[in-house]
Amino acid sequence: MTELGPVLVVTNLDDPTTDLVIDELYDRGVPVVRFDSGDFPSTLSFAAHITSHGLRGSLTTPTRTAELAEVRSLYYRRPSGFTFPHLDEQTARFATTQARYGLGGVIASLPNCLYVNHPHRIGDAEFKPSGLAAAVTSGFRVPATLITSEPAEARRFIRQYQPVIYKPLSTPLYRLDGVSATVKIEEVTADEIDDSVSGTAHLFQHRVDKVADVRLTVMGGKIFAVRIDSDLLDWRTDYSNLKYSVVGLPDGIEKSIRAYLRRFGLAFGAFDFAIDAVGEWWFLECNSSGQWAWLEPETGLPMTSAMADLLERKTA
Repeated sequence: MTELGPVLVVTNLDDPTTDLVIDELYDRGVPVVRFDSGDFPSTLSFAAHITSHGLRGSLTTPTRTAELAEVRSLYYRRPSGFTFPHLDEQTARFATTQARYGLGGVIASLPNCLYVNHPHRIGDAEFKPSGLAAAVTSGFRVPATLITSEPAEARRFIRQYQPVIYKPLSTPLYRLDGVSATVKIEEVTADEIDDSVSGTAHLFQHRVDKVADVRLTVMGGKIFAVRIDSDLLDWRTDYSNLKYSVVGLPDGIEKSIRAYLRRFGLAFGAFDFAIDAVGEWWFLECNSSGQWAWLEPETGLPMTSAMADLLERKTA
């Protein structure tokens, strides 16, 4: 890796968190090449050679070129998907697949690169059942959870562990009357379960009797833990009703965090915990592409600097 190798940033155009990090890297004189997968092939091109010497080649945007073997790190955030609107549906589907496995395979194979995070590892970690199972083996306290398509099993679980909440297993784009919407985390009773549960998979979880939440963000060797006080079941539904404070880690939490990140091969993770009345931390989830920038002005924590340090490879 050359000392002047660039940082690749892969995200969509509207990503204020990434803007902060890129500005910090520019101020440090660190070269950055930013692109979105949706730019390919209209304004983004690449050529990768794989020989006995390894992977070599370049990736070109309208303003910059990155030598693939010299990329020092890759910040994989929230790129848009490949689109080929000028093609018919079948041909577009073929072209999208070739782009995904072609360009996607190349950026997942950079020889001297620190990934934050590797796109394949992000994909692995996005499966909630996998994350919860890994959390148990990593030593976290995890609320009793059921993933099922069987209505009778859902009713039995709710009666045994009530109060119980329903969570979506993933949150794809969902529109109601043309307006973007999301499926909320809500408490559910056994009487509300009907045969429609058999139509797909559902996640039910014992509701922790919490007094506060924690968003804990890991950037390489740095850990930033912020307590979030509110009266909300899901604090993400109303940011105006939140109070923030920096909090220390209970015994054993860092060890479990490191074990969890090693399990998925992650350099970054945004963990969510619930704190109960006796101060125990309960693992809820870890987002491998989670948001964090809004916490910096609320707490004064040097999170942008820490992310820039990691991407610059000042830290590991």
